[in-house]
Amino acid sequence: MIAIYVRVSTEEQAIKGSSIDSQIEACLKKAGTTDVLKYADEGYSGELLERPALSRLREDARKGLINEVICYDPDRLSRKLMNQLIIDDELRKQKITLTFVNGEYADSPEGQLFFSMRGAISEFEKAKIKERTSAGRLQKIKKGMIIKDSGLFGLKFIKEKRTLEIIDEEAKIIRMIFDYFTDHTSPFFSRVNGIALHLTELGIKTKKGGKVWHRQVVRQNLMNPAYKGEYEQYKYDTVGSYVSKQAGGKSLLKLRPKEERYVINIPQIIPTEQWDYAQELLGESKRKHLSYSPHQYLLSGLVRCGICGNTMTGRKRKSHGKDYYIYDCRKNYAGSKNRGCGKQMSENKLNNYVWKEVYRFITNPEKYSAFKEVNKTNHLAEELEFVKKEIEKTKRGRQRLFTLISLSEDDEINIEEIKGQIVELQKKQNHLTNQLNEIESKMKDAQHSKLSDNALKRAIDYFNHIGADNLTSEDKKAIINFLVKEIVIVDSDKVDIETY
Repeated sequence: MIAIYVRVSTEEQAIKGSSIDSQIEACLKKAGTTDVLKYADEGYSGELLERPALSRLREDARKGLINEVICYDPDRLSRKLMNQLIIDDELRKQKITLTFVNGEYADSPEGQLFFSMRGAISEFEKAKIKERTSAGRLQKIKKGMIIKDSGLFGLKFIKEKRTLEIIDEEAKIIRMIFDYFTDHTSPFFSRVNGIALHLTELGIKTKKGGKVWHRQVVRQNLMNPAYKGEYEQYKYDTVGSYVSKQAGGKSLLKLRPKEERYVINIPQIIPTEQWDYAQELLGESKRKHLSYSPHQYLLSGLVRCGICGNTMTGRKRKSHGKDYYIYDCRKNYAGSKNRGCGKQMSENKLNNYVWKEVYRFITNPEKYSAFKEVNKTNHLAEELEFVKKEIEKTKRGRQRLFTLISLSEDDEINIEEIKGQIVELQKKQNHLTNQLNEIESKMKDAQHSKLSDNALKRAIDYFNHIGADNLTSEDKKAIINFLVKEIVIVDSDKVDIETY
C-alpha cells in the first residue's frame, strides 16, 4: 500500500503558503492513484520527531501495511538532518521505498550526499526564518508598537495601529477589583480570593467569557503594570519553548533581565499610586504565606497625615545603635504626585494610643458609639451600575422570547424549551434585583449610619474568643482592622480615629 505524508506548521503556512491540500494533491499525482493511506501533521514543527501522524506512519510501516512512502519534500519529513536519516533508515530496514515529489534520491553515495545536503539546507532555512521573525518583531517593539494581542481584560488590541485602547465596561471591572483590594472600607480589602468569589457571584464574565473567576486571575490583574499604563514587551526568552510544548513538555519561558525589556506607554486605567499600594499589599500577603517575618506594623495601611492628606508608611530608624520605628509622611518612589510633608510619629506612641482607644471601645461599645463613620463607596457605585445593566439585559432577553412565542407560526420551534429559558431569565432577574437592593442598602448605610454592628460584633467575638491576656500582635491587628477605617495624625497630641 502506498502512503503519503504531508506536514505544515502555522509559521510556514503564513510565509510559504505550502498548505496541506496542495501537498496532498502533488503526492497523489506522484503516486498515480487516489487509493493511498494519508498521514497529515498540521501545525507541528519540523524540528520534532514525535508527531501524531508521523508516529502512526512509522508504526504502520513496522506492521507491514506500507510498501512505499511519498512525501512532498525532505523538509516536510523533518527539518533536522538527523531525524531525516533516522526515518529513512527505519523505512529501508522494512524494504519500504521513500520517494519525494521534489527530486529523486537514488540509493547511491551521490544520492545520499544530496539527501544530506537538502536536510542541512532545510534546517538552515528554519533557523533563518526564526532569526528574521525575531528581528522583525524586535524592530517593531523598539518603534513603540504592540506586536501581539495579550488578551488583557479592559484593553483592546488595535492590530492596524499596533496599539491598545481601553474597553470602558471592562475597565470599570478592573477599577472595581483595585478598589476592593486597596480600600480599607471594602469587605474584600487585601483579599484576592474574596474578590474572585464575589465577581463570580455577581455573574461578571472573564475575558474569555468564563463564569468563574479564579484567585490567580485576580492576582495577575492586580500585578499587571499595564493597568498603570506601562506595557512590557520582550519580557520572556522563548528559545525552545514552542518545540518543547509540541513535544509534550513544559514551556521553556524565561524572564529576561529588566534592562533587556521594553516598556511602552499605553492608556492608564489605574492611578500609579493605587497600583503601587496594591503591590505593597500583595507583598505583605506573600511574606505571610512564606512565613517571612520582618517587622510587623500594627497599623499598616491605616495611618494618614492630617496636614497634607498623604498615607503615612512605617520606616525603621536607628538611634545609639538600636532600631526604632516610626510612621513617616514621605513618598520616595518615582512619579509620586504628593511627596509628603515629612511629618513623623513614633510607632510605639501611636500603637499604644490606638489600641487603648480600641480596647476601651470593644469593652464598653455604648460609651464610644459616637465614633463617626465615613465610608468610601466607589466600588459600590461601580457594582450598582453593573447590576442595573445586567437587569436591563435580562428584561430585554425575556421580552424577545415572549415576542418570538407570540409571532411564531413555525411548528418546529420548541415552545416548552423557550418557556424554560424565560423561567431561567426570571430567576436571574430576581437574583440580580436582590443584589441591587443589597448594594443600595450598603450605600445608604455608608452615608449616614454609625459603626457597623456586624464589624463590632466580629471584633468583640474575636476579642472574647482569644481573651484579653492572650492577645498577640496579630490578634490586635485583626481586631483593629475589623473596626478602624483610618487613623489621621493631626499633630503630635491629636489623633483622630475613623471607624466603620
